[in-house]
Amino acid sequence: AGQTVAGRDGRAWLNDAPDSVLAAFNSDGRDIPLDWEHATELLAPKGHPAPAAAWGKALQLRDGGAIWGQFEWTERGRASVANREYRYISPVFIYETATGRIRRISSVALTNKPNLKIKALNHQQSPDQGEHAMTWKELLALLGLAETDTEAQAINAVKKLQGDLQTALNRADTPSLDKFVPRADYDAAVARATNAETVLQTKTAAELDSAIDSEVSAALAAGKITPATAEYHKANCRAEGGLDRFRAFVAAAPVVGDASGLDGKRPAEGSALNAEETQVIAMLGLTVDEYKKYNPAQ
Repeated sequence: AGQTVAGRDGRAWLNDAPDSVLAAFNSDGRDIPLDWEHATELLAPKGHPAPAAAWGKALQLRDGGAIWGQFEWTERGRASVANREYRYISPVFIYETATGRIRRISSVALTNKPNLKIKALNHQQSPDQGEHAMTWKELLALLGLAETDTEAQAINAVKKLQGDLQTALNRADTPSLDKFVPRADYDAAVARATNAETVLQTKTAAELDSAIDSEVSAALAAGKITPATAEYHKANCRAEGGLDRFRAFVAAAPVVGDASGLDGKRPAEGSALNAEETQVIAMLGLTVDEYKKYNPAQ
């Protein structure tokens, strides 16, 4: 109400630009939270719940520059007022430190210890606990604007920063192909390389097994190893460098199994008679030699 807003704790603020307060609310595009005991400002930053008792949907100017708000109450908020648990409201506003000029309403709270003596009641606090807010002059400096620039110019500067940020994000999402490869292309290349490596390993393993079989067979034929140790030598050959070590071993090893000379030969013809033949000889009254003479198979 009016250009000067005074509090019970001795602080005072300047409300000589209420139109800019409404403009800030409209440009923000968000409802103003009305909570209990300034939970939005005190508890929410610490991660604690700060439920709303009502939501400010609109602001309007009335006689003398007073700023009024239109709020929609929640059931809990309406009950707090109806049951007379809370009787006053207290706004939190952002203001210029140097001039005290009110720039924006941040939130409103239900409280029983108001600071202001008007409808827009401010929660009382000691003078050394004032809200810390960036001054208008500091904000303009950060935005690269002159002190004489208007709020509209500041808003445009902020929007430009937001646009620059979105552009940077878009560039991050679609980086240059001379420095980055799309994930799908990268995955496909890795898959092709993995498949090629698998095929090569399979081919190499088959060639190694063939070479091992050939070397072990040659060593067996040369009598450098025995059949009982063939599988043992094959297993050792599959180790890294194993085939080369086996070749060196075979080259230096003596012959451990000379040829028996029995390959392809039938066992010597036997001369012993079986029991049936012995009985036949006895029945015929023949000697063994006589029986063999008449029976060449023996």
